[in-house]
Amino acid sequence: MKKSTIILLTILIALAGFSIYIYKSKNKTSTIDKEASDFGYKDTAVIDKIFLADKDGKQVLLERKKEGWILDGKFKVRPDMIETLLYTIRSVEVKSPVSKNGRTSVIKILASKSTKVEIYSKGKKVKQYYVGHATQDNTGTYMLLTNIEDDENYPEPFITHIPGFDGFLSTRYLTDEIDWRDRLLINFRPPQIKQIKLDLHEIPDSSFIVDLFSMQRFGLKTKKGNLPFDESRLKQYIAYFQNVNCESVLDKKHHLVDSLSKSAVPFATLTITDRNNNSTFYDFFHKQPVASKNEQYGVDYKYDPDNLFIRYNNGKDYAVAQFYVFGKILQTYDYFLPKK
Repeated sequence: MKKSTIILLTILIALAGFSIYIYKSKNKTSTIDKEASDFGYKDTAVIDKIFLADKDGKQVLLERKKEGWILDGKFKVRPDMIETLLYTIRSVEVKSPVSKNGRTSVIKILASKSTKVEIYSKGKKVKQYYVGHATQDNTGTYMLLTNIEDDENYPEPFITHIPGFDGFLSTRYLTDEIDWRDRLLINFRPPQIKQIKLDLHEIPDSSFIVDLFSMQRFGLKTKKGNLPFDESRLKQYIAYFQNVNCESVLDKKHHLVDSLSKSAVPFATLTITDRNNNSTFYDFFHKQPVASKNEQYGVDYKYDPDNLFIRYNNGKDYAVAQFYVFGKILQTYDYFLPKK
């Protein structure tokens, strides 16, 4: 065999060996990258618990129960919030890796300011990652995945997104309990109601009581006695007590809660009694006017014309609500009188 042939074969063998080495190295790296970037959890139907905790010590526990999702073992969870979170958990994907130059900086920020996400199915942790800050263009979110097997974080952070959504994801992983509280205040189907009583403290003579003897027989009365009524209006009014939501729930530590509980006087009190003779009451308070609204509407309002405060859950909680939603409930007995 010629010397040149031997040299050529040697070179070819060396190149083949080098190619195999490169292929295996790339394949190994690819496998590690895939594991470290597998943020999405597709089967959200089997998720029964989600724990969120930030670096400031705030945390929430969301659990799927027979009655629905429960927050910290005591409150119902906002349906829209949990639906958005589950969609995010299912749909989140890697947009791109973090550059080598920016990796150290991103990891430092994640270590000091991020939200830890733990996802469970049948009592077992199936996914854990950290949600960090948004990218400079606000179209991606930095995240770092944890290896569930050894509970160690992968060394590589990634920029994540939801395909088709142009924005960042950190606002979907909120850790403030008040943000997760269900905003449903009143929800009675007509057959559940036995009596509706509305005390209008500022105009007491306009207060009234609606009795539901059955779904076909009703009564309307005031302090002066029974009154005639327009049955269609009365039936419509009774239907208003389904799926009535507030605008926001007030934290018990909020200064307004302290003020309302100590000195505020309600302008109206609604009491609903169900078929089991259980009564639920709601107190309505005026909200101070906003100067900019008075200027906008050109009217010197004594109180905010758009919003009000409500004390609900039989005096335990407070919320901000819209007159647009609750105004139809806050009627006077004149509303039901037969049209002349």
